[in-house]
Amino acid sequence: MEAFLIANLAPIMFAALVLFLLSGFPVAFALAANGLFFGLVGIELGLLRPELLQALPNRIYGIMSNDTLLAIPFFTFMGLVLERSGMAEDLLDTIGQLFGPLRGGVAYAVIFVGALLAATTGVVAASVISMGLISLPIMLKYGYDKKVASGVIAASGTLAQIIPPSLVLIVMADQLGRSVGDMYQAAFLPGLLLTLMYAGYILLLSFIKPKWVPALPPEARNLRQANGDSGAISLLLLLIVSTAAALAFARYFKSSHPDVAADALGIYAASVGIGFAFCFAFINRQLKIGLLSKMAEQVTFVLIPPLALIFLVLGTIFLGIATPTEGGGMGAFGAIILALMNRRLNWKLTKQALDSTSRLSSFVMFILIGSTVFSLVFRGINGDLWVEHLLTGLPGGQIGFLIVVNILFFVLAFFLDFFELAFILVPLVGPVAEKLGINLIWFGVLLGVNMQTSFMHPPFGFALFYLRSVAPKTVKTSDIYWGAIPFVVAQIIMVGLIIAFPNLVSVDSKEAQKEELQLNLTVPDSEPLMLDPPSEPSKEDQSETQATPAHIL
Repeated sequence: MEAFLIANLAPIMFAALVLFLLSGFPVAFALAANGLFFGLVGIELGLLRPELLQALPNRIYGIMSNDTLLAIPFFTFMGLVLERSGMAEDLLDTIGQLFGPLRGGVAYAVIFVGALLAATTGVVAASVISMGLISLPIMLKYGYDKKVASGVIAASGTLAQIIPPSLVLIVMADQLGRSVGDMYQAAFLPGLLLTLMYAGYILLLSFIKPKWVPALPPEARNLRQANGDSGAISLLLLLIVSTAAALAFARYFKSSHPDVAADALGIYAASVGIGFAFCFAFINRQLKIGLLSKMAEQVTFVLIPPLALIFLVLGTIFLGIATPTEGGGMGAFGAIILALMNRRLNWKLTKQALDSTSRLSSFVMFILIGSTVFSLVFRGINGDLWVEHLLTGLPGGQIGFLIVVNILFFVLAFFLDFFELAFILVPLVGPVAEKLGINLIWFGVLLGVNMQTSFMHPPFGFALFYLRSVAPKTVKTSDIYWGAIPFVVAQIIMVGLIIAFPNLVSVDSKEAQKEELQLNLTVPDSEPLMLDPPSEPSKEDQSETQATPAHIL
């Protein structure tokens, strides 16, 4: 029996963890208790030395002093303040009016606003609850199918999982030892493509089931001119002029700075175009020139402040001006400014945001501490080697590994949320992926899209629970579940597209340059001595640096 335990302690430890989690025991304490128990068993069997557990205080101190994780409370606070400042309500009302004449117009507005909230809040609960309270009654009032209305709201809220500044990407970057800024930049295109896939599903429904996604009736469109015109032409002209201003600036800036990177030039030009549109609308309103319609003015003043915040936060991160932690701090400050501008900032709002931020941050830190206890003992009994041999022995090489890992994450997402998956499984599969030559930034984005399904899985998806808590009683729980399934399928298709077309995730293909110092000393009657090159940097040191490993294929 003792020989069997010594030979199979790693799989027994992993199986015991699964039983702990299925029993409903809190995840953080399940991880820590499992690690300590099997640490004592390993010491008793002679597999571990007692000194190993003395490394725990240093590891926990390393977690508490990790600057990268500071971005989590910053972005959480930013999202909660924005959600309570009325920004989501204004966006949904204005964009709903803009798309209202189209079949499925309100659904398009929900998807668009969901993507915009994802890029400003990064918090799924805030997005789903806001859109559920505001848009669901309107969609039901004007004849939307209950399943479609429920599914589009839940799915649009989960875009906060993959569109930066996503919290899961921060955790993923920390666990994989890669830069958060690189992870954000790589995830941007997949997030936009997933948004377009959601909109494509609504477009398909508008042709095959038009009664499920009706247009808003004329009496519901209140942003019309006195003559009954929608004012969309004025908005289109403003868009064209602003785009022309952005292109003109890009051409001028490129001629004077020929070495500027394409992404940096795009950020600068977009900022100029957005600033031009806002200034033009502001002057038009103050001087009462009357060049813009009510629709154009409303869209400009509602849409541009959150866009400015996005460029402030993500733009500075992508340009390398600020770290993600600094960007999160600026975003939190910007959210307070926007709440002040909307005259919604008060002590009650601030207290609620601080309380929720503290709870979420404590939840993350406790899970991370528990996973550290588990991983220390698991690696001590060579569990990482067991996982490596198990996964590298799969047929199909990289593709076989990716398929099996994604199926594993998809199945476990029925029972675990993204934080738990990131802290438990990612440290186990990440080193294996690196040994198979897979770019870890690409791998992190792929898993991020996959773990997005953890919010949409019936029957335990958190986005479904959030929506159920605010949905009217006329919407059955089964309607919410059935409505989520097409969007889960879309997320699975997106995972397949990333595997089939790796270039969808933009990562730098150059190897990180490693400097090696070589020193020769001449010693009489002996060969020259060569000092070893510096060791690889630790995961904590890498977390804020720009690492660019080779691409997957």
